[in-house]
Amino acid sequence: MNIDAIIRKFIKSRTIISTQMQDYHPPFLPSTVYHIYNHANGDDDLFRENDNYRYFLEKYKKYIHPIADTQAYCLMKNHFHLMVRVKDESRLLEFFDINDQDLTGFENLSGLISLQFSKLFNSYSKAFNKKYNRIGGLFNRPVKRKQINNDHYYTELIAYIHNNPVHHGFVDDISHWLHSSYTGIMNSTDSIVNASEIIEWFGTKAAFVEAHRRNHSLKSSFE
Repeated sequence: MNIDAIIRKFIKSRTIISTQMQDYHPPFLPSTVYHIYNHANGDDDLFRENDNYRYFLEKYKKYIHPIADTQAYCLMKNHFHLMVRVKDESRLLEFFDINDQDLTGFENLSGLISLQFSKLFNSYSKAFNKKYNRIGGLFNRPVKRKQINNDHYYTELIAYIHNNPVHHGFVDDISHWLHSSYTGIMNSTDSIVNASEIIEWFGTKAAFVEAHRRNHSLKSSFE
């Protein structure tokens, strides 16, 4: 292999690596769906007792509901998965009390959305550290996210998120895990997710259940 070929191969490999890294932090765009996920720092846990899960969702409603609709979520003791659709531009501008003259493209708007997630994680971390007399960062940084840009990915991701406790051995059946949107969607009782919208996406409740039964661990695709 001559020197020119070696240089081209090196440049190509760097481009691939760079693209893969950027994939985990695309800008937040209005009316766009994202998979957001993260893990606790080191061997620590994010949630040690049921009250932790409740408190996290309470803060989630405060900071995320105004800027995004949630399609699915799953909280586990050492990591979490969220699937959200960012609200449309007009509702974002209204919430942030700005007008489109204040923005350069969507760059600043994406930053404001990111700030809402930072407020969520920071507020939870501070309360968690205080309760357990703990110091230091709780979440890995930065939080990862991937843009969902096709219907198949959208459908499979919902099932993947709900199946996560089974994939990781926390339970044998997804309906036994109390800290995800699966049961709330089935019973139309979830206060985070619009259950009727999700069931309508799958067509019927039976189709929703079947999609989860045939879902397999696809970590390489979703994380």
